[in-house]
Amino acid sequence: MSQGVSRPTNVVTVEKRPIPEPGQNEVLLQMNAVGICGSDVHYWQHGKLGDFLMRKPMVLGHEGSGTVVKVGAGVQHLKAGDRVAIEPAYPLHNDDFCKSGRYNLSPRMFCCATPPYDGHLCRYYAHNANYCFKLPECVSSEEGAFIEPLSVAIHACRRGRVKLGSKVLICGAGPIGLLNLLVAKATGAAQVVICDLSSSRLEKAKEVGADFTILVTKETPQELAQEVEKVLGCMPDSTIECTGAEFCVHTGIYSTLSGGTVLLVGHGPALVSVPLLNAAIREVDIRGMFRYCNTYPMAIAMLASKKVDVKPLITHRFPLDQAVEAFETTKKRLGIKVMLKCD
Repeated sequence: MSQGVSRPTNVVTVEKRPIPEPGQNEVLLQMNAVGICGSDVHYWQHGKLGDFLMRKPMVLGHEGSGTVVKVGAGVQHLKAGDRVAIEPAYPLHNDDFCKSGRYNLSPRMFCCATPPYDGHLCRYYAHNANYCFKLPECVSSEEGAFIEPLSVAIHACRRGRVKLGSKVLICGAGPIGLLNLLVAKATGAAQVVICDLSSSRLEKAKEVGADFTILVTKETPQELAQEVEKVLGCMPDSTIECTGAEFCVHTGIYSTLSGGTVLLVGHGPALVSVPLLNAAIREVDIRGMFRYCNTYPMAIAMLASKKVDVKPLITHRFPLDQAVEAFETTKKRLGIKVMLKCD
Protein backbone atom coordinates (compact mmCIF):
# COMPACT_ATOMS: atom_id res chain seq x y z
CA MET A 1 0.00 0.00 0.00
CA SER A 2 1.09 3.56 -0.66
CA GLN A 3 2.12 5.69 2.28
CA GLY A 4 3.39 9.27 2.61
CA VAL A 5 6.70 8.82 4.41
CA SER A 6 9.02 11.52 5.75
CA ARG A 7 12.68 10.80 6.30
CA PRO A 8 15.09 12.55 8.68
CA THR A 9 16.92 13.76 5.55
CA ASN A 10 14.10 16.23 4.68
CA VAL A 11 12.57 14.07 1.96
CA VAL A 12 8.94 13.01 1.55
CA THR A 13 8.40 9.86 -0.50
CA VAL A 14 5.50 7.57 -1.38
CA GLU A 15 6.39 3.93 -0.87
CA LYS A 16 4.96 0.43 -0.36
CA ARG A 17 4.52 -1.04 3.10
CA PRO A 18 2.57 -4.08 4.33
CA ILE A 19 -1.09 -3.82 5.38
CA PRO A 20 -1.26 -4.02 9.21
CA GLU A 21 -3.31 -6.56 11.13
CA PRO A 22 -5.62 -5.06 13.82
CA GLY A 23 -4.96 -6.03 17.41
CA GLN A 24 -7.50 -7.20 20.00
CA ASN A 25 -8.98 -3.73 20.57
CA GLU A 26 -8.14 -2.18 17.21
CA VAL A 27 -9.84 -1.67 13.89
CA LEU A 28 -8.24 -1.79 10.45
CA LEU A 29 -9.29 1.26 8.43
CA GLN A 30 -9.23 1.97 4.75
CA MET A 31 -8.27 5.62 4.92
CA ASN A 32 -10.54 8.08 3.11
CA ALA A 33 -9.18 11.60 3.65
CA VAL A 34 -6.19 13.04 5.52
CA GLY A 35 -5.47 16.73 6.03
CA ILE A 36 -1.91 18.06 6.09
CA CYS A 37 -1.01 19.92 9.28
CA GLY A 38 1.79 22.41 9.84
CA SER A 39 3.44 19.92 12.20
CA ASP A 40 3.66 17.38 9.35
CA VAL A 41 5.50 19.96 7.26
CA HIS A 42 7.76 20.77 10.22
CA TYR A 43 8.80 17.11 10.60
CA TRP A 44 9.46 16.97 6.85
CA GLN A 45 11.57 20.14 6.86
CA HIS A 46 13.38 19.80 10.19
CA GLY A 47 13.13 16.16 11.27
CA LYS A 48 11.87 17.20 14.67
CA LEU A 49 9.21 19.19 16.49
CA GLY A 50 10.01 20.46 19.96
CA ASP A 51 11.49 17.56 21.90
CA PHE A 52 10.25 14.95 19.41
CA LEU A 53 13.09 13.86 17.11
CA MET A 54 12.75 11.61 14.04
CA ARG A 55 15.36 8.85 14.22
CA LYS A 56 13.97 6.77 11.34
CA PRO A 57 11.57 7.27 8.41
CA MET A 58 8.02 7.96 9.63
CA VAL A 59 4.58 7.90 8.05
CA LEU A 60 3.04 11.37 8.43
CA GLY A 61 -0.56 12.52 8.92
CA HIS A 62 -2.80 12.77 11.98
CA GLU A 63 -5.95 14.48 10.64
CA GLY A 64 -7.88 11.61 9.15
CA SER A 65 -11.05 9.66 8.55
CA GLY A 66 -11.49 6.12 7.27
CA THR A 67 -13.83 3.18 6.76
CA VAL A 68 -13.64 0.10 8.98
CA VAL A 69 -12.69 -3.01 7.00
CA LYS A 70 -11.80 -5.36 9.87
CA VAL A 71 -12.29 -5.34 13.66
CA GLY A 72 -10.26 -6.91 16.44
CA ALA A 73 -11.82 -9.66 18.58
CA GLY A 74 -12.50 -7.27 21.49
CA VAL A 75 -14.25 -4.53 19.49
CA GLN A 76 -18.03 -4.33 19.99
CA HIS A 77 -19.14 -0.83 18.98
CA LEU A 78 -17.83 -0.74 15.40
CA LYS A 79 -18.27 -3.00 12.38
CA ALA A 80 -17.02 -3.26 8.82
CA GLY A 81 -18.44 -0.45 6.69
CA ASP A 82 -18.62 2.15 9.48
CA ARG A 83 -17.01 5.48 8.61
CA VAL A 84 -15.04 6.98 11.49
CA ALA A 85 -13.00 10.01 12.52
CA ILE A 86 -9.71 9.11 14.19
CA GLU A 87 -8.58 10.71 17.43
CA PRO A 88 -4.84 10.29 16.87
CA ALA A 89 -3.48 10.56 20.43
CA TYR A 90 -4.56 8.50 23.41
CA PRO A 91 -3.13 7.58 26.84
CA LEU A 92 -1.34 4.27 27.30
CA HIS A 93 -2.21 4.02 31.01
CA ASN A 94 -5.24 4.96 33.10
CA ASP A 95 -3.33 7.42 35.29
CA ASP A 96 -4.58 10.30 37.45
CA PHE A 97 -4.81 12.65 34.46
CA CYS A 98 -7.13 10.18 32.73
CA LYS A 99 -9.22 9.72 35.86
CA SER A 100 -9.69 13.49 36.14
CA GLY A 101 -10.79 13.75 32.49
CA ARG A 102 -7.60 15.44 31.23
CA TYR A 103 -6.07 12.50 29.43
CA ASN A 104 -4.27 14.80 26.97
CA LEU A 105 -1.82 15.67 29.79
CA SER A 106 -0.84 12.06 30.49
CA PRO A 107 2.95 11.63 30.13
CA ARG A 108 2.52 8.21 28.49
CA MET A 109 0.68 8.72 25.20
CA PHE A 110 0.41 7.06 21.83
CA CYS A 111 0.63 10.02 19.44
CA CYS A 112 -0.02 9.25 15.80
CA ALA A 113 2.57 10.82 13.42
CA THR A 114 4.77 11.74 16.40
CA PRO A 115 8.09 9.86 16.72
CA PRO A 116 8.34 6.94 17.14
CA TYR A 117 4.77 6.26 15.98
CA ASP A 118 3.66 6.25 12.35
CA GLY A 119 0.73 8.38 11.17
CA HIS A 120 -2.19 7.48 8.94
CA LEU A 121 -1.33 9.07 5.61
CA CYS A 122 -1.72 5.71 3.91
CA ARG A 123 -4.18 3.34 2.25
CA TYR A 124 -4.74 1.16 5.33
CA TYR A 125 -4.15 1.94 8.99
CA ALA A 126 -4.86 0.17 12.32
CA HIS A 127 -5.94 2.21 15.37
CA ASN A 128 -7.36 1.80 18.88
CA ALA A 129 -11.11 1.35 18.36
CA ASN A 130 -11.99 3.37 21.46
CA TYR A 131 -10.54 6.43 19.74
CA CYS A 132 -12.41 5.95 16.47
CA PHE A 133 -15.72 7.85 16.37
CA LYS A 134 -18.51 6.80 14.02
CA LEU A 135 -19.58 9.49 11.56
CA PRO A 136 -23.25 10.10 10.77
CA GLU A 137 -24.33 9.93 7.12
CA CYS A 138 -24.63 13.72 6.93
CA VAL A 139 -20.94 14.24 7.77
CA SER A 140 -18.60 13.64 4.82
CA SER A 141 -15.24 11.89 5.07
CA GLU A 142 -13.46 15.19 4.39
CA GLU A 143 -15.38 16.80 7.25
CA GLY A 144 -14.41 13.78 9.34
CA ALA A 145 -10.74 14.50 8.64
CA PHE A 146 -11.34 18.05 9.89
CA ILE A 147 -12.50 16.85 13.31
CA GLU A 148 -8.94 16.70 14.65
CA PRO A 149 -8.07 20.39 14.02
CA LEU A 150 -11.66 21.35 14.89
CA SER A 151 -11.05 19.69 18.26
CA VAL A 152 -8.06 21.96 18.80
CA ALA A 153 -10.37 24.96 18.32
CA ILE A 154 -13.06 23.56 20.63
CA HIS A 155 -10.50 22.98 23.38
CA ALA A 156 -9.01 26.43 22.77
CA CYS A 157 -12.36 28.20 23.10
CA ARG A 158 -13.06 26.27 26.30
CA ARG A 159 -9.66 27.13 27.77
CA GLY A 160 -9.98 30.71 26.49
CA ARG A 161 -13.34 31.13 28.28
CA VAL A 162 -15.22 32.09 25.13
CA LYS A 163 -18.91 32.23 25.95
CA LEU A 164 -22.23 33.74 24.90
CA GLY A 165 -21.74 37.44 24.22
CA SER A 166 -17.92 37.37 24.28
CA LYS A 167 -15.80 39.81 22.30
CA VAL A 168 -12.87 37.84 20.92
CA LEU A 169 -9.51 38.60 19.28
CA ILE A 170 -7.86 35.84 17.23
CA CYS A 171 -4.21 36.26 16.22
CA GLY A 172 -3.51 34.34 13.03
CA ALA A 173 -5.85 33.44 10.16
CA GLY A 174 -4.35 30.08 9.28
CA PRO A 175 -6.39 26.84 9.56
CA ILE A 176 -6.41 26.82 13.39
CA GLY A 177 -7.20 30.54 13.64
CA LEU A 178 -10.10 30.18 11.19
CA LEU A 179 -11.44 27.13 13.03
CA ASN A 180 -11.30 29.09 16.28
CA LEU A 181 -13.30 31.79 14.53
CA LEU A 182 -15.96 29.24 13.51
CA VAL A 183 -16.13 27.67 16.99
CA ALA A 184 -16.20 31.04 18.78
CA LYS A 185 -19.15 32.18 16.66
CA ALA A 186 -20.93 28.84 17.15
CA THR A 187 -20.33 29.12 20.91
CA GLY A 188 -22.09 32.48 20.97
CA ALA A 189 -19.33 35.07 20.68
CA ALA A 190 -20.92 38.41 19.87
CA GLN A 191 -18.04 39.79 17.81
CA VAL A 192 -14.75 38.34 16.58
CA VAL A 193 -11.81 40.29 15.15
CA ILE A 194 -8.96 38.40 13.51
CA CYS A 195 -5.53 39.72 12.49
CA ASP A 196 -2.91 38.34 10.14
CA LEU A 197 -0.07 39.30 7.79
CA SER A 198 -1.88 37.79 4.80
CA SER A 199 -4.66 39.74 3.09
CA SER A 200 -5.89 36.60 1.27
CA ARG A 201 -6.31 34.73 4.54
CA LEU A 202 -8.15 37.70 6.03
CA GLU A 203 -10.49 37.63 3.03
CA LYS A 204 -11.23 33.99 3.82
CA ALA A 205 -11.81 34.95 7.48
CA LYS A 206 -14.36 37.56 6.42
CA GLU A 207 -16.01 34.99 4.15
CA VAL A 208 -16.52 32.50 6.98
CA GLY A 209 -17.84 34.95 9.56
CA ALA A 210 -15.26 37.34 11.02
CA ASP A 211 -16.87 40.61 12.10
CA PHE A 212 -13.63 42.55 11.64
CA THR A 213 -10.21 41.84 10.12
CA ILE A 214 -6.92 43.67 10.65
CA LEU A 215 -3.97 43.41 8.28
CA VAL A 216 -0.79 43.57 10.36
CA THR A 217 1.86 45.83 8.84
CA LYS A 218 4.46 47.76 10.84
CA GLU A 219 2.56 48.49 14.03
CA THR A 220 3.99 47.89 17.47
CA PRO A 221 1.99 45.47 19.66
CA GLN A 222 0.60 48.44 21.60
CA GLU A 223 -0.51 50.16 18.38
CA LEU A 224 -2.14 46.98 17.11
CA ALA A 225 -3.93 46.61 20.46
CA GLN A 226 -5.32 50.13 20.05
CA GLU A 227 -6.54 49.22 16.57
CA VAL A 228 -8.28 46.12 17.96
CA GLU A 229 -10.06 48.26 20.57
CA LYS A 230 -11.05 50.78 17.91
CA VAL A 231 -12.73 48.26 15.59
CA LEU A 232 -14.45 46.35 18.42
CA GLY A 233 -15.42 49.47 20.34
CA CYS A 234 -13.93 47.86 23.45
CA MET A 235 -11.15 45.53 24.51
CA PRO A 236 -11.82 41.82 23.88
CA ASP A 237 -12.75 39.52 26.78
CA SER A 238 -10.68 36.70 25.28
CA THR A 239 -7.68 36.53 22.97
CA ILE A 240 -6.81 33.30 21.21
CA GLU A 241 -3.20 33.44 19.98
CA CYS A 242 -2.62 30.93 17.16
CA THR A 243 0.77 31.92 15.74
CA GLY A 244 3.35 31.37 18.47
CA ALA A 245 5.01 34.64 17.45
CA GLU A 246 6.30 36.79 20.30
CA PHE A 247 4.82 39.89 18.65
CA CYS A 248 1.34 38.33 18.77
CA VAL A 249 1.74 37.19 22.37
CA HIS A 250 2.51 40.80 23.31
CA THR A 251 -0.42 42.05 21.22
CA GLY A 252 -2.76 39.61 22.91
CA ILE A 253 -1.78 40.74 26.41
CA TYR A 254 -1.99 44.47 25.61
CA SER A 255 -5.32 43.99 23.80
CA THR A 256 -7.21 41.92 26.36
CA LEU A 257 -9.66 43.49 28.79
CA SER A 258 -8.62 43.59 32.45
CA GLY A 259 -9.82 40.36 34.05
CA GLY A 260 -9.89 38.66 30.63
CA THR A 261 -8.04 35.65 29.23
CA VAL A 262 -5.17 35.18 26.77
CA LEU A 263 -5.05 31.60 25.46
CA LEU A 264 -1.79 30.45 23.84
CA VAL A 265 -2.46 27.94 21.05
CA GLY A 266 0.51 28.51 18.74
CA HIS A 267 3.83 26.93 19.65
CA GLY A 268 6.78 29.23 18.96
CA PRO A 269 10.26 29.44 20.50
CA ALA A 270 10.90 27.73 23.83
CA LEU A 271 11.64 31.10 25.45
CA VAL A 272 9.44 34.14 24.74
CA SER A 273 9.51 37.52 26.49
CA VAL A 274 6.16 38.53 27.97
CA PRO A 275 4.91 41.89 29.32
CA LEU A 276 4.08 40.08 32.53
CA LEU A 277 3.59 43.11 34.77
CA ASN A 278 0.96 44.51 32.39
CA ALA A 279 -0.95 41.23 32.62
CA ALA A 280 -0.44 40.86 36.37
CA ILE A 281 -1.68 44.25 37.49
CA ARG A 282 -4.74 43.95 35.23
CA GLU A 283 -5.47 40.34 36.25
CA VAL A 284 -5.25 39.10 32.69
CA ASP A 285 -4.99 35.31 32.83
CA ILE A 286 -2.42 33.77 30.48
CA ARG A 287 -3.37 30.16 29.81
CA GLY A 288 -1.88 27.37 27.74
CA MET A 289 -3.31 24.28 26.09
CA PHE A 290 -2.07 20.98 24.70
CA ARG A 291 -3.99 19.20 21.97
CA TYR A 292 -7.53 18.55 23.28
CA CYS A 293 -9.60 16.05 25.25
CA ASN A 294 -13.26 14.97 25.24
CA THR A 295 -13.95 16.99 22.09
CA TYR A 296 -14.75 14.54 19.30
CA PRO A 297 -18.46 14.02 20.14
CA MET A 298 -18.99 17.81 20.25
CA ALA A 299 -17.08 18.31 17.00
CA ILE A 300 -19.18 15.67 15.23
CA ALA A 301 -22.38 17.23 16.60
CA MET A 302 -21.32 20.68 15.40
CA LEU A 303 -20.73 19.36 11.88
CA ALA A 304 -23.88 17.22 11.81
CA SER A 305 -26.08 20.12 12.95
CA LYS A 306 -24.39 22.49 10.46
CA LYS A 307 -23.50 24.87 13.29
CA VAL A 308 -19.98 24.78 11.91
CA ASP A 309 -19.13 24.53 8.21
CA VAL A 310 -15.51 23.60 7.51
CA LYS A 311 -15.92 22.92 3.79
CA PRO A 312 -14.90 26.47 2.68
CA LEU A 313 -11.51 25.92 4.34
CA ILE A 314 -10.59 23.05 2.00
CA THR A 315 -8.73 24.80 -0.82
CA HIS A 316 -6.68 21.97 -2.37
CA ARG A 317 -7.20 18.24 -2.93
CA PHE A 318 -4.64 15.65 -4.08
CA PRO A 319 -4.60 11.87 -4.48
CA LEU A 320 -2.18 10.05 -2.17
CA ASP A 321 0.19 9.38 -5.04
CA GLN A 322 0.72 13.16 -5.30
CA ALA A 323 1.61 13.56 -1.62
CA VAL A 324 4.89 15.33 -2.40
CA GLU A 325 3.05 18.01 -4.42
CA ALA A 326 0.49 18.34 -1.62
CA PHE A 327 3.23 18.95 0.94
CA GLU A 328 4.89 21.52 -1.29
CA THR A 329 1.56 23.34 -1.61
CA THR A 330 1.18 23.43 2.18
CA LYS A 331 4.76 24.58 2.68
CA LYS A 332 4.23 27.51 0.28
CA ARG A 333 1.02 28.55 2.13
CA LEU A 334 -0.88 28.55 -1.16
CA GLY A 335 -4.21 27.72 0.44
CA ILE A 336 -5.84 27.03 3.78
CA LYS A 337 -6.28 23.27 4.18
CA VAL A 338 -4.73 20.76 1.78
CA MET A 339 -6.58 17.43 1.76
CA LEU A 340 -5.16 14.12 0.54
CA LYS A 341 -7.64 11.56 -0.82
CA CYS A 342 -6.38 8.14 0.19
CA ASP A 343 -9.27 6.16 -1.34
